[in-house]
Amino acid sequence: MALKLMYITNDPNVAEIAQSCGVDRIWIDLETLGKEERQRNIDSVKSHHTIDDIKKIRPTIKQSELLVRINPINTDSKAEIDAVIDAGADMLMLPMWKSVDDVQRFICHINGRAKTTLLLETKEAIECLDNVLALGGFDEIHIGLNDLHLSYGLNFMFELLANGTVDMLCKKIKQYNIPYGFGGIARIGEGILPAEKIIMEHYRLGSTRAILSRSFCNTDEVRDTEIIKMIFSENMTRLRNFEKNLSKATNEDFIRNEQDVRYRVSRIVEKMQRSNVQ
Repeated sequence: MALKLMYITNDPNVAEIAQSCGVDRIWIDLETLGKEERQRNIDSVKSHHTIDDIKKIRPTIKQSELLVRINPINTDSKAEIDAVIDAGADMLMLPMWKSVDDVQRFICHINGRAKTTLLLETKEAIECLDNVLALGGFDEIHIGLNDLHLSYGLNFMFELLANGTVDMLCKKIKQYNIPYGFGGIARIGEGILPAEKIIMEHYRLGSTRAILSRSFCNTDEVRDTEIIKMIFSENMTRLRNFEKNLSKATNEDFIRNEQDVRYRVSRIVEKMQRSNVQ
């Protein structure tokens, strides 16, 4: 089964291109609360999307789903959730939850009006995960490696893949038959940790969801519509072909890939630590 792929954009033209090339979910990102402070020292995507962007992009989304990441639970969450659903979101994502109560409030506010996914990205979320899984009432979980590695004071987000944390979380979630995913992927053959290495880890761990990273098609740098079409068409085809070829992979292939990922991550972290010392 192919990965469900998500791409962040508030541009209807880009959304239509991504959708036509087989991207499963178009992602509007409303999260701003606390994000700048958490991620000030890393080169992450900090969007400035709005409720109006949902309304603007909704008519374009016909084959894909429209996913909206809201802000962490706060006193205005009910009003924000109502506005997001009224604007046409198919699925809402809750970031930075830290307790069963956060999740309960999220589920209660939505009240079955849209699909739900939890973005697991804090130490506190890991600590209460068993109780959240027992609670149920949500559709999916996505493991957010960016903020989660910051929560643990790590240097590189894929350390969580190499040190067994992602394995542990996937095993827990799998027991409840809840779909899950983790992290993001670049183009095949690219990325500080090559995309194909990460995709094989998705398949080994039973993950069925992944985010297409900014580097997959950086529309801040590429503005020409025809070039964007070419980038999506070529690279979605490469990615899907790589997935198809994984049907021939053996268990030994996945074990070797896992070992190689751990080795590559350790080398990347060593290099980052040397750079920090200098």
